[in-house]
Amino acid sequence: MMKRAAKATMVVVLSAVALLAQGGSGARGESPAEPRPPVRVATAALRDIPVTFSAVGRVQAANTVLIRSRVDGPITRVLFSEGDWVREGDVLFEIDPRPYQTAVDQAEGALARDQALLASARSDFDRTAQLLNTGFASRQAYDRQAAQLAQGTAAVKVDQAALDNARLNLSFTRLLAPIGGRIGKRLVDAGNLVRASDGTALAEIVQVHPISVFFSVPQSLLNDMRVRQKTAEVEVDAATTDDRRLLAKGRLSLIGNQVDPQTGTIELKAVFANGDDVLWPGQLVEARIVIGTRHDAVTVPMTAIAPGPQGKFVYVVAADSRISVRNIATGTTADGLTVVEFGLSAGERVVVEKQDLLAPGMTITPEAASGEDVLTGQPGGRKGKPS
Repeated sequence: MMKRAAKATMVVVLSAVALLAQGGSGARGESPAEPRPPVRVATAALRDIPVTFSAVGRVQAANTVLIRSRVDGPITRVLFSEGDWVREGDVLFEIDPRPYQTAVDQAEGALARDQALLASARSDFDRTAQLLNTGFASRQAYDRQAAQLAQGTAAVKVDQAALDNARLNLSFTRLLAPIGGRIGKRLVDAGNLVRASDGTALAEIVQVHPISVFFSVPQSLLNDMRVRQKTAEVEVDAATTDDRRLLAKGRLSLIGNQVDPQTGTIELKAVFANGDDVLWPGQLVEARIVIGTRHDAVTVPMTAIAPGPQGKFVYVVAADSRISVRNIATGTTADGLTVVEFGLSAGERVVVEKQDLLAPGMTITPEAASGEDVLTGQPGGRKGKPS
């Protein structure tokens, strides 16, 4: 019995060893191929790229108006909400009109009185003139009536001027918006006494449709700017200060009349329609102006370029879909494209995403952009040189 048990145990052990040997042989075999990560790629292409100059610009309202009172009196009503859009002619404040209405009534009464006296003086003068012709009135009486007529005419003119002034002051009790725009906070509350002589501002209106951006460029660009402004409308872009997002497109409207001797720059002004209110007075933006065109430049999408220890680089995709690092030098950037000065040739493919997940020597699965051209960011765009 013991011999049979020993034989059975030996058979089990040998079977286990055989199974382990088979499993080990499988483990030492080739492992399945690692999956290739799908990565979007783009082809470097020759394009005509606008050469731009960028500078920090400040946004300024087209017009800024401070609302001040031209008459004295307590504010009885405030007829706007802070931050409202107001139209030209809207009533913003009302000042107690009663003293000014009283002045109008007095002026109207004085005018009516003197008009009646003038009418009487004119009748007396006409009668005296007839009597003078028939010899029943003296020349002295005629001259006296003529003087009274002239005095009455002058008195009516003075009364009319006083009435016009009283009506004007009455109209000043309703403070109107002189321009359309956005009104700021209320600087004086209802119930406060305002005096014209104090010059106290009650509110401020800024006109932001259109709106302006002021920025400076080196004096070396002055002649180019003048020539371009004479031949065509010069476009100016306003972007965020980190130059990541385009805010608005406008046009150059003014080249300053003198160069700043301290900085060697000249100030430019660009005007933007600003219909969507993306630009705000006092805001700082990155102003980009086109100063020329770079023809047949090698370009890649901005997203293809990554920073490295030796400068900027791109991942170049070989024919077998293996990637390698290529150090490059970049130039100007426009419309999402960057010019490659050297290090890359037209027709080579580059990775445009997930660079932080890749490593040289990896094999990827190149993917074309779906529904858009990765070089232009527009649906149905064409690669290569634009027509």
